[in-house]
Amino acid sequence: MEKILWADDEIELLKPHLLFLKQKGYEVTTVSNGRDALDALDAGSFRLVLLDEHMPGLSGLETLRLINEHHPEVRVIMITKSEEEDIMNQAIGNSIADYLIKPVNPTQIWLSLKKNLHSDELMTAHTESAYRQEFSAISTSIGEAGSVEDWQEVYRRLVFWEMKLSGADSGMDELLLLQKRDANAAFCKFVKREYESWLSGDCRPVMSPDVFRRYVFPQLDKGEKLFFVLIDNLRLDQWKEVQPMLSDIFDISEDLYTAILPTATQYARNSLFSGLMPLQLKEMYPQWWVDDDEDESLNSHEDELIGAQLERFRRRENTATPSLTTRRQATDSCSR
Repeated sequence: MEKILWADDEIELLKPHLLFLKQKGYEVTTVSNGRDALDALDAGSFRLVLLDEHMPGLSGLETLRLINEHHPEVRVIMITKSEEEDIMNQAIGNSIADYLIKPVNPTQIWLSLKKNLHSDELMTAHTESAYRQEFSAISTSIGEAGSVEDWQEVYRRLVFWEMKLSGADSGMDELLLLQKRDANAAFCKFVKREYESWLSGDCRPVMSPDVFRRYVFPQLDKGEKLFFVLIDNLRLDQWKEVQPMLSDIFDISEDLYTAILPTATQYARNSLFSGLMPLQLKEMYPQWWVDDDEDESLNSHEDELIGAQLERFRRRENTATPSLTTRRQATDSCSR
């Protein structure tokens, strides 16, 4: 049973509430003042305190301050007859879990307890149930995916559930891992089947050498200043963790593109900067091509590659040194 402490100088009037909570599986210890509440917390183990604001001796706010000092792990639900904004602000400022105004009925108390003591379990159960329902739909999407756009949507859905389940202490992780493996196997077959046509056809998806033409040049055509930031090996789930930190200060538009193969630096990364396929890059600019067995840094000519691409497309933009304005970005849209 969950152990909670209820401090109220009119505790005798709350017997119906206590009986209701007992029926719901809570073990409630009662005290009639703040000092006894603090003593009870020192002597016992409680996850939550229901705390009346108007009590003789120590007030509810004073008791709350001392609870936060000596038992910061204990959550506090403040219950008061007062609707004064100042009291409410002080209580909220002292990190209470909830604020209820009398008269309160047993169901209100119970719902607040569920929110503050059982939200993690409820969220986990809901997430597991939702993923079970979604599992079949994702499996069907994996089996029917016939385009890069289809695979990008599968990738987004898998990343969404990976993030949801990772924070839910769920037992669904292994099931999701198996589904990701199925997706990887099917995606590899898809790429093997389609890749040659992407290299020779006009209807290929956006790939590494197309990034500047597709995303950078249109922004420059609008006369806007542009920072191009490249971050290698940043997975979509990692970006989703960072995105909320940036959304308050930037308008974000998100898209995925498909890396060329191999995805190693001198291929996919330099292909992106040069706007060329690796064979074209090696033939057109042999002085900037670095083989695997050479000691030279594989991305030491990004400045020259960007400059050459701008010149080929007769762009006249003023550019800062790429080594100062570029870093590394993930270059794949498959589910890893």
